[in-house]
Amino acid sequence: MSGTGKFCVSITHAKNDTDKATVGFVVANAAAGSDQDTMVFLSTEGVRLAEKGYADDIHEEGFAPLAELMSNFVVADGQVYVCAPCVKKRGIEPENLIDGATVVGGAKLVEFLADGTPSVSY
Repeated sequence: MSGTGKFCVSITHAKNDTDKATVGFVVANAAAGSDQDTMVFLSTEGVRLAEKGYADDIHEEGFAPLAELMSNFVVADGQVYVCAPCVKKRGIEPENLIDGATVVGGAKLVEFLADGTPSVSY
């Protein structure tokens, strides 16, 4: 994506707080739609969102269904990075991740943010 800047949304929640998980992807879509090179970093419990089928039944009132928000984000060239140790701890197999999700170490997040890229967390 040839955006004018970069933006990071860190999401640490899944079904333990579907509101935060949903709003995180709403903001990520807004950033991607504003020509920002946007990355969602899923860590701790948030990595569960990257598992195929997991988000299919999450639909917060007043928002699009989470699976739709996630799919739209990937279609908009958003990057979904998933914390490698967090995935391993939860026994999630990399081949069971949604399209567009990439398992990475913490260094990838540091690299993305090192130039002062703005980041919000949910």
